[in-house]
Amino acid sequence: MWTPAQYRRLVRASAAYDLVVTAAFATPWSFALLHTALTALATALALPGEFPAFSAVPMLMANLLGSIVCVWSVLRLRDPQQQFGRYDAVARGLFALWQAYALLQGASWLVAGFLVVELAWGIAQALPVRDELALADTRELAGTAG
Repeated sequence: MWTPAQYRRLVRASAAYDLVVTAAFATPWSFALLHTALTALATALALPGEFPAFSAVPMLMANLLGSIVCVWSVLRLRDPQQQFGRYDAVARGLFALWQAYALLQGASWLVAGFLVVELAWGIAQALPVRDELALADTRELAGTAG
């Protein structure tokens, strides 16, 4: 169980991770460099699955994804509310689902690394957060009962 302060730090940390990992997706030029690097990594590791070149429409989708995730990340960095962490946990569940689907369809196993991280952040952000008001009430009652 997280305390509210711990949970805010968790939301902020997941946002920082997202910003670092997805910033290169935001423009066609940075994504082209990232794609080249990831292709080289997948080849060097001899990972199964394909990592094809992107045509204009898939590139557009990657850039839209990168742009919106960067904006979402900055929001959570600036205002790490519990509500945003809960929404992010759901989004990570969806991302993990589609990453698993891509793997089943023959995507490079490089995607599996991202899948594991998505699941870890998603599970962490889905865990309960202690209600500080209820905790204070419990402490107050314990103090008056003794």
